[in-house]
Amino acid sequence: MRSDQGQPVRLSDYRVPDYLVDAVSLDIALHRTATRIRSTLRLRPNPAGVAGAPLHLDGDELAATALSLDGAPLDLALAAPDGLTIAAPPARAFTLEVETVVDPSANTQLMGLYRSGSAYCTQCEAEGFRRITYYPDRPDVLSVFTTRIEAELRDAPVLLGNGDPVEAGPVPGTDRHFAVWHDPHPKPCYLFAVVGGRLDALRDTFTTSEGRRVDLAVWVEPGKTGQAGYAMDALKRSMRWDEEVFGRAYDLGTFNVVAVSDFNMGAMENKGLNIFNDKYVLASPELATDADYAGIETVIAHEYFHNWTGNRITCRDWFQLSLKEGLTVFRDHEFSADQRSRAVKRIADVRALRARQFAEDAGPLAHSVRPDSYSAIDNFYTATVYEKGAEVVGMVRTLVGRDAFARGLQLYFERFDGTAATVEDFLGCFAEASGRDLAQFSRWYGQAGTPRVTVRTRRDAEARTLTLDLDQHTDPTPGQPEKWPFVIPISFGLVGPDGAARPVRTGERHGLSDAELAQGVIELDAPARTVRFEDVEPGTIPSLLRGFSAPVRLVTDAAEADLVTLMTHDSDPFNRWDAAQTVLSRLILDGVRGNAADPGRLREAFAAAVRTGASDPAFAAQVLALPGEGDLAREIGRDVDPDAVHAARERVRASLGVLLAAELRAVVAAGADAGPYAPDAAGAGRRAFRNAALSLLAAGDPALGAELAADQFDRADNMTDRFAALAVLSLIPGEAREGALDRFYARYRDEPLVVDKWFGLQASIPEGATVERVRRLMGHPAFSLAVPNRVYALLGAFGGNITQFNRRDGSGYRLVAEAVLALDGRNPQVAARMLGAFRSWRLMEPGRRALAETALKSIAAGPALSADVQEMASRSLR
Repeated sequence: MRSDQGQPVRLSDYRVPDYLVDAVSLDIALHRTATRIRSTLRLRPNPAGVAGAPLHLDGDELAATALSLDGAPLDLALAAPDGLTIAAPPARAFTLEVETVVDPSANTQLMGLYRSGSAYCTQCEAEGFRRITYYPDRPDVLSVFTTRIEAELRDAPVLLGNGDPVEAGPVPGTDRHFAVWHDPHPKPCYLFAVVGGRLDALRDTFTTSEGRRVDLAVWVEPGKTGQAGYAMDALKRSMRWDEEVFGRAYDLGTFNVVAVSDFNMGAMENKGLNIFNDKYVLASPELATDADYAGIETVIAHEYFHNWTGNRITCRDWFQLSLKEGLTVFRDHEFSADQRSRAVKRIADVRALRARQFAEDAGPLAHSVRPDSYSAIDNFYTATVYEKGAEVVGMVRTLVGRDAFARGLQLYFERFDGTAATVEDFLGCFAEASGRDLAQFSRWYGQAGTPRVTVRTRRDAEARTLTLDLDQHTDPTPGQPEKWPFVIPISFGLVGPDGAARPVRTGERHGLSDAELAQGVIELDAPARTVRFEDVEPGTIPSLLRGFSAPVRLVTDAAEADLVTLMTHDSDPFNRWDAAQTVLSRLILDGVRGNAADPGRLREAFAAAVRTGASDPAFAAQVLALPGEGDLAREIGRDVDPDAVHAARERVRASLGVLLAAELRAVVAAGADAGPYAPDAAGAGRRAFRNAALSLLAAGDPALGAELAADQFDRADNMTDRFAALAVLSLIPGEAREGALDRFYARYRDEPLVVDKWFGLQASIPEGATVERVRRLMGHPAFSLAVPNRVYALLGAFGGNITQFNRRDGSGYRLVAEAVLALDGRNPQVAARMLGAFRSWRLMEPGRRALAETALKSIAAGPALSADVQEMASRSLR
């Protein structure tokens, strides 16, 4: 079955292709409304396929204008809009030629060939190539592509394709020109790309470790090369890092990055021609925040790293998507950690994982890292496949050790280069390199859900022992009512009552293996396990899940005093931060339950955390950021009242702001003269600390906070500080807020990426008038449902506003439901992503649940739904 029919595709139904494509020649004559594509395919029967099977090529809204086999014309009736079928093709190698015509300007789905501004561009992952020409559109058909591109010189002076340039010049007797590109590396069609238009380039070169010169270019809209410098710098750093850390050198003589303003995703790793949403390329201090710079660095690296983990080795089928995405996210996390603070990067990654992926696992959209079926593969580009997939790779490294991991990854590169691989292929390399059986570990790919690890502590002061009783449990998820035990690596250490590390000793009967002791890891691979530490000083505290060694929820019986000790002294920075998060979560949840939540007794601990900002401001900024409302809702688990969660969290924020007022004011004052802006890690850390202090100070004293924020807003010489000040003002109703918002828009109205921030900030305001504010903004001249970035900025941000999306009267649900239906006919991918706002609706109290269900049913009952939205709506209602 094919996903374009909206029918389920199942992993269990996989079979090899019956025909292979050895080479593809494309001749593309670009035209705004009638682009002609001539495709020449050299095909042959697959010896592993079914002999004599019909040849089917996928299509999507296509029409053939010419069709021939080995030069002999074929009946055009063989080609339907959704595919081309030849019942009895030759039982030998043969050549098929097809001509199609497509309208890039009318392609609002932004899949296949479309117009973005003044440029032509393509997006073929996952199934967009079939919107360009008929082809076996599946990742296990790898071919060598040669592409000739032709266009009017005025319309598209720049013509780019995959691989390296071969030939270029004018078309005699016309106002057109052409360029030929050749990619010698076999690839699936989802990695095909073409770009044509009026673009400027920032150029540079790179010399690989093998001595190969690579011509680099970052292509942007005319006049914007001044904003492309950081992207180029990040690209060169990524290339060098991948050589030094993973031994992977680039394999072509050309590498192009193109920034476009209309793009459904963040970026695409097409071989030698990466196409990016311009938000992940363009940056200047006046227009981009530190978070934007970090995002550019990460995404540039991610797409470059795909050259080996995704392109040279691709995935056999779309069920193996995490094989390329999870592995490449793991690699880009490692890169960013090396470029910046490893501890702060880890904390930021875990924050994102808990906010996005844990939410998926806890709701009706839960699915495994390798799903077993789908109707629209676009719906599985999720946090589970990406972020949880990366955590699974990290656990492999923890379990087998760094040396065996390096050997296993090298074996993977050597054995599967030029092929389409599977999860089993990947894990098999590490099993071979380490001698470990990873069969049980592979459940991480097949079972959905976030395991809950519960730890109960028993101390015997007289015997000087510390015993940990650990158990694991994973709640049922849709389609998986029963769960088998995972292999969960729990990195650990012992911290004495004075905060100093303590040696680890275990007895023979209740101890750890030599390997576990050497690595400092408890492997929980059964429903329960007991570990006893011996010769332990009374008051010693276990520090568990160090570095967040597994994507689990850890529930311990640690007393508040123990958590404060860990928060203050643990040698593991992640666990210092996590202990603070646990203390704050307990305080806030006590408030939700109606108990007094007084953080006064914790003043000194948090004051000490503020003082660490002198040496590590980026870490201190993370400590000052309270747990998110979504995370707190998931801790409650069911019948959540988001208004109560918000109110309790704000009370604790305000209390901390009052308790730490003197320290926070000093931080804000000290940061006022931080010197010239630079987007480096040190500068970003200082700004993050100062702005976190300002936000907390404003929670405790809104009048003072508004005064300081207004001053910072007016005096800031960079977008990071100006937007942080505006964010503080956005939480304080009144004329100052509205005036600042108006001035911000007036100043940046011609900068689309900054206007996106303006929309998103207003959609995030947690107060009763926000629904109507969002409706007004949808009618703003700068808003358009046709622009994915603008939709994500306004409606995506609103979907994450826990109090207003989940309004008691259901108006938030209705707003998003209406938008989804309005979007679906134009861009099903974007519409389906907006449905992610409903991922936690079953956690809400009964009244809100009923209203959310009504809104979802209204979407599911919509006329002529796309497969993308139909699948997401039906899954959300499970």
